[in-house]
Amino acid sequence: MEPTMIASLRDRINPAHTAILLIDMQKDLVYDGFLCDQAGRDLTATRSMIPTMKRLLEAARSSGTLVCHVGFWTLPEHGSDSGPWLAQRRRSTYSSDVLCIADTEGAEFIDELAPAPDELIIHKHRYSAFKGTDLDMTLRARGIKTVTTTGVSTNVCVESTLRDAFETGYYVCIPSDATASWDMSLHAATLQTVTHRFGLVTTTDEIESLWRSNAVQAAE
Repeated sequence: MEPTMIASLRDRINPAHTAILLIDMQKDLVYDGFLCDQAGRDLTATRSMIPTMKRLLEAARSSGTLVCHVGFWTLPEHGSDSGPWLAQRRRSTYSSDVLCIADTEGAEFIDELAPAPDELIIHKHRYSAFKGTDLDMTLRARGIKTVTTTGVSTNVCVESTLRDAFETGYYVCIPSDATASWDMSLHAATLQTVTHRFGLVTTTDEIESLWRSNAVQAAE
């Protein structure tokens, strides 16, 4: 029997069953003077979309959408590193194998997008927020059907997370202006991959508009 499907973007991102994931918006990955900046990463695109992410976060809070802050979390002294992981991290572009060490300032979420006391926080040791975490169980316990992914980097942690979300059974939505990469051609490639295989590509304006519309309908 064919399963019931949610077709439209409006219905897929209904706040009643949608979670927004803010991925890796941490000081080591965003701020000057921290590790990615020291490694020579161009952070222009990342920083330019922070106001858009802030606007989307405020809209999520106002609409009752579940908010989840996802952070890279590397255990000290390679406590979370396998051999293959560490070998690849050491050749990663514009990065570091000691990125976002647990409980250091670099692992803190940036001030502009700081979690509210009642919002979910997921610490991950790999690119995907679903690998080795309780994210899936936590979302299912709250009746979540759709995952909206934002943050950095589009082609690595955001894409890894949305792929796992889709293959785990969630609808996926990605706002093109609330995610970024050090190389925006890689960002664009991920958006093309998503729209062809994994979910819906949209914008912050469209999401905000639909959430406002849903709120008006609910109040009528």
